Amino acid sequence: MDIAGHSAVAAAMPHAPVSHFLDRTTPPHIGTLVLLAGLSAAAMNIFLPSLPSMTAHFDTEYRVMQLSVSLYLGANAILQLFIGPISDRFGRRPLILGSFVLFCLFTLGTIFAPTAEVFLAFRMLQAVVVTGMVLSRAIVRDMVPEAQAASMIGYVTMGMALVPMLVPMLGGVLDQLFGWQANFWLLFALGVGVTALAWYDLGETAPAAGPDGNRRLGDLPELFRSPRFWGYCFATMLASGAFFSYLGGAPYVGSEVFGLSPGVLGLFLGAPALGYLVGNGLSGRYSVRFGINAMVLTGTLMTSSGLALALLSFYAGAGSIWTFFGFTIFVGLGNGLVLPNATAGMLSVRPHLAGTASGVGGAMMIGGGAALAALAGAVLTPGAGATPLLWIMWTTSALSVVAICGVIWRARQIENKPLD
Repeated sequence: MDIAGHSAVAAAMPHAPVSHFLDRTTPPHIGTLVLLAGLSAAAMNIFLPSLPSMTAHFDTEYRVMQLSVSLYLGANAILQLFIGPISDRFGRRPLILGSFVLFCLFTLGTIFAPTAEVFLAFRMLQAVVVTGMVLSRAIVRDMVPEAQAASMIGYVTMGMALVPMLVPMLGGVLDQLFGWQANFWLLFALGVGVTALAWYDLGETAPAAGPDGNRRLGDLPELFRSPRFWGYCFATMLASGAFFSYLGGAPYVGSEVFGLSPGVLGLFLGAPALGYLVGNGLSGRYSVRFGINAMVLTGTLMTSSGLALALLSFYAGAGSIWTFFGFTIFVGLGNGLVLPNATAGMLSVRPHLAGTASGVGGAMMIGGGAALAALAGAVLTPGAGATPLLWIMWTTSALSVVAICGVIWRARQIENKPLD
C-alpha cells in the first residue's frame, strides 16, 4: 500500500534503531548521515560567489567558469546511476569510504589547477562525493520502516538542500578574505574530517546480498515499471529544478543585474534557506499525520505560487533585488516539503532496492538540475534582466505539480493492491 494511505498512523514516531556513536558495529548516528549528505551538497556551490574572480584568475569567460556548475551536476547524475545498484550488491560502507578519499584528492587538484580546463576536469571528478548524498538516504531506509522514513530523511535532506542554500554566504566571505581557493581548501579539510568520521561511525546497513543478490538485480524491471516510482522521481526532479536553475542563474543576476559584491551576493544567495528551514520542520512534524503525497502537493503549489508572484512583481514594475531574492524563499519552503517526502516515496516502492531507487531518483534530480543550470546560464545575456530565469524556475515548479497529481491519481487506482 502507498505510504499516503497511512495517514492514520499515530503522530508519535518510534525511535530509529539504537546507534552508538563511533561504533561501526551499530547503525550510524543520524548526525553522521547529515554530514555525509551535507558535504556532498556543500561541494555543489560553495564557490558560486567566486565565479567572477575565478573567471579573472583563469583569464577566461564567465560562461566557461559557469560550466563548473553544470558539468559537476552532469557528472553527479551519471555517477548516481551506478552508485545505488553497486551499494545494493556490495554494501554502503566501502563505497562511501572510497568515494570520500577520492574526493579529497580531486579537491587538491582543483586548488592547484594551472588552467580553466584542468580545473573543470578536477571539478567533474569531485562529483564522486555524491555517494554520500545517495547512500545517506538509502541507509535511512535500511534502518527504519517507510512510515518513519520521511521524517528521518527530512534531517538528511537538510544537509542535501539547506547546506547549498547557506554555504554561498560563507564562500563569499572566504573569497573576499583569502581568495577563491579558500573555498576548496575548506572542502578538502571537511572531506578529511567526514571521511574519518565515517570510518569510525558508519556500520554496514545494507541487507546482506548473499544468494539473493542476483535476484535483487532481477527485480529492477519491477521497480522501473512502477508509475508511482517515476512519479515521485519526476516530482523531485522538477520541484528541485527551480532551485538548480536558481544556482545556475542567480549569481549572474546578483552580480551583473544588481551589481552585488561577492560577500553581499553570498548573503542573498542564501535566501531560500529561510524557507527550507520552515518546510523541513513541517515535514518532520506532519508527514506521518497527513501522508507524503499531501505534503509533496502542498510543497509544489507553494513553490510555483511564490515564483508566480515574483514574475508578477517584475512585470508590474516592482522588480528589485528584494523581490527577486525575497520570493525565492518560497523555493526553499516548497523544497523542504517536497524533497524528504517524495524521496521517502520513491525509496518505499521497493524497499529492498532502496539504493538503486535513491541513485536513479538522485540522477534524475541532479541531471535535470544540470540541464536547467546550463539553460539559465544560456538565457541570461546582457540586458535580459531577471525575468528569463524566473520563467524557467516557474515552469519547472508548475510541472512538478502535474507530476505529484499523477502519483496521487495512481495511488487511488491501486489503493487496495500491494504492487503497482
